[in-house]
This record gives sequence, structure tokens and C-alpha cells, in this order.
Amino acid sequence: MPLYDRILVPTDGSSEGELAVCHALDLAAVHGASVRAIYVVDTARYAGMPMETTWEGVGDLLYDDAEAALETVCEFAADRDVDVETAVVEGSPSREIITHAEETGCDLVVMGTHGRGGIDRLLLGSVAEKVVRGSSVPVLTVRIGDEEAAASAAESASASGAAGGEESATAGGTGAAGTDADGSVSDATETG
Repeated sequence: MPLYDRILVPTDGSSEGELAVCHALDLAAVHGASVRAIYVVDTARYAGMPMETTWEGVGDLLYDDAEAALETVCEFAADRDVDVETAVVEGSPSREIITHAEETGCDLVVMGTHGRGGIDRLLLGSVAEKVVRGSSVPVLTVRIGDEEAAASAAESASASGAAGGEESATAGGTGAAGTDADGSVSDATETG
């Protein structure tokens, strides 16, 4: 019996983010699962734009980026013979990822994290951290953000097996993440 049937992978279209995409697709190939890839257009970020800036122009650019990112996921999926569905959604990225995972019956979310800690985490926050803390679906985070991880992702696109890089899984059926004594999210356990 396969452990996963449907895996959600959010993408932002970055070359670094491809590491998480490749990891999700590799997991899907091993487990015979399908993948649901989403791109979240962060509408809140553009809410304060001056009126003379047209949303249509910005919106078109954002949707073009979304389609390009999702097309890349489809190409990587075809190399691995994995079924993939795609969607572009609007809203707060963390909220939309959680909602999408729960409403579409996904049993795992695989997403990248830049691995920020300390003051950067407090000041900048993290979509991945918010998803880990709020999701009722298990979340597997893949550390990204350095040049070696991006190179690994590109190599993984043509190779079989797991994508390189450090990985961690957190979350669980209750949506609670493992935390260290200082309150940071733990990267050491997998539950669910």
C-alpha cells in the first residue's frame, strides 16, 4: 500500500524552488502518487499600489510567470512519468496552500524553505513555516536557497531517484510542528 496518493507542491517558478518540485515528483514516482502543483499569486502584496498603476498589466505579468512555472513542473513530471494537475490561485500564499491541500484531498505538501533562522525568521517570516504550523496535512520541507541546491535541482530533472539537498519533514495530523527550545521549527522529525 503506497504511503502517498496525492502530493501538493507549491511553486514560485524560481530555479531554487525546482529542488522542492523535483523532490515532490520523485516521491510521487516512488509511491505511484499524483501531484497537484499550484502557483499562488500574492494579491495582498499588490493591494497598496498607486492607482495609476494598472492591475491588468501587473496581473498579466504575474499570470504569465505562473503559467511558465507550472509548465516547468509539467515538463519535469513528464520525465518521471508522473501525473500532474496544475492550478493558479490568488490570495495569501500560506493560507491558499493550506486550503488547497485540505480541499483537494492531498496527503502531503512538499515545499521549499530558505532555511532562515534567528532574526531573519522573526523579521521576514516564512510561508513554509506558516504552512507547517497551520496545516492539518503533513508537510515535508526541502531546504533551498543556495547555488548548490539549485544545481542539484537541475541535475535531478534528468536523473531518477531522490533530488539532492537537505530535507526535513514536519507537521502532522494536528497541524502542530516540532519546535526547538527557542521556539524555532524543528527540521528533524517526520510525523503524520
